[in-house]
Amino acid sequence: MTDRPDSFQFAASGRRVLAIEAEALGAVAARIGSEFEAACQAMLACRGRVVCTGMGKSGHVARKIAATLASTGTPAFFMHPGEAAHGDLGMVTDADVLLALSYSGESDEILLLLPALRRQGNPIIAMTGRAGSSLAREADIHLDVAVPVEACPLQLAPTSSTTAALALGDALAVALLEARGFTADDFARSHPAGALGRRLLLHIRDVMHTGEDVPRVGPQATVSEALIEMSRKRLGMTAVVDADGRLLGLYTDGDLRRSLNDPGIDLRTARIDAVMTRTPRTIGPDALATEAAKLMETHKIQGLLVVDGDGRLVGALNIHDLLRARVV
Repeated sequence: MTDRPDSFQFAASGRRVLAIEAEALGAVAARIGSEFEAACQAMLACRGRVVCTGMGKSGHVARKIAATLASTGTPAFFMHPGEAAHGDLGMVTDADVLLALSYSGESDEILLLLPALRRQGNPIIAMTGRAGSSLAREADIHLDVAVPVEACPLQLAPTSSTTAALALGDALAVALLEARGFTADDFARSHPAGALGRRLLLHIRDVMHTGEDVPRVGPQATVSEALIEMSRKRLGMTAVVDADGRLLGLYTDGDLRRSLNDPGIDLRTARIDAVMTRTPRTIGPDALATEAAKLMETHKIQGLLVVDGDGRLVGALNIHDLLRARVV
């Protein structure tokens, strides 16, 4: 082995790889045309799922393509061709489309599956680097991902070719996404645990305190009684409501500090309606939790009362509730 290259050689090698792979992507992009459109049409018309398969590095790429398709509105899954020949082929129904990846187009494990899939009537889309290969000839649609050269200087490790296949898979997924009119809300529904899912799916009703956990007092209550309610419910505030539960005002920890600095207020005897905020910021239960976060940030407040369309108090939440829900 030679001595370890210095840092300049590392950087130069990295730039060379990216330049070679960028050139490869340009070559593939120039060939996108009728076959790509036919592949998109076949996937769009699919009544089942897109079954992605490949061996080795092509298998890793096929698995990622399946995941991208599934998360962007095109039902898909990965099938290992070796396992398929020993029973997993039963996962494929006659409503499915096969997307088979093999740069050489001669992977025995994939070719072995084709007769059974042909008999079942599955459309076959091949993604190979050789238009004259066995897989390309057997397929209904062939996507050419041939690259001028691999980035590996030994021309052994799949590098440019796997990048090209991965990028073409992304191109298919995005083209289908656009054709379906797939939206951010649709994406969120398949990513409920992700940050986007939380932003688009979590509503105020999902995080707010309700029932007896909501601090509230009547307008005739004293400030000291309101403080007891605030301490009991631990939200740093209390709502002031009338006999029908309609919101009249809000009293917060900040209001308490201002009351303490006012020598004219006796906390033991002063009525809460004399010191409360009469037009507090509120939010509805059907609003997104992110709207509450935006309101709190914009108005520099730590909590919000939740009211229905008639102005009745139905819940309350503070910044800690949003933090626990990982909305902020």
